Amino acid sequence: MASIQIRKYRDEDSEAVKEIFTLGMSEHVPSSFMHLLKQPLTQMVLMCVFCALMASSKSFLLPILAVTLVLAGARQFVGYMFSSYIDTSLKKDLNHIGETYLEQKDACFWVAESEGRVVGTVACLPAEKVSGCLELKRMSVRRTHRGMGIAKALCRTVADFTRERGYAAVVLYTSVVQTDAQKLYEHMGYDKIREFVIPELVAKITNFSLVEYRLDLQQDRKRD
Repeated sequence: MASIQIRKYRDEDSEAVKEIFTLGMSEHVPSSFMHLLKQPLTQMVLMCVFCALMASSKSFLLPILAVTLVLAGARQFVGYMFSSYIDTSLKKDLNHIGETYLEQKDACFWVAESEGRVVGTVACLPAEKVSGCLELKRMSVRRTHRGMGIAKALCRTVADFTRERGYAAVVLYTSVVQTDAQKLYEHMGYDKIREFVIPELVAKITNFSLVEYRLDLQQDRKRD
């Protein structure tokens, strides 16, 4: 197994970091599409379209074609929403990591490096919504390097950083469709605090929720 080094971000890591983030987020498009299909509102719309066209056309072909087109449009919409989120995230902080993380107090950005290649990322900064905590952000590992303990090592790096600076806990937010991430965080000792729908109209309609997790470092220290 190749050795893995966790180190602070350097300017030359920029393109690799953005690539890892973009690829990682794009992986969630299929699961998000399936989440959309499972919603009662989506199923009701598809059923209404099918039944209305079936009644008016007296044919199976037209309703099936229409539903297929609706599904294709929904799939494209999900892809568009993720592309928009990726673009927003790049503009918000990943295009200027040094300013956002490395130059700010109690914030940092790390990469996992294997054989000279950046294969994972994680960051943290003071949480805006929870006082006395740091927020874990931008956790991602290349698909080719998963199952090697990199994500766990990145989680521990954030926990150690948070503890050293005297904060009570680490908090993070992940989406309802990121089930593998949820399993990882729970394995690392994070407690699920709440699940909530973000305020955007599309998220409310599709019931696309976020999950808040918290790692209490007092309890974490006792387990150690």
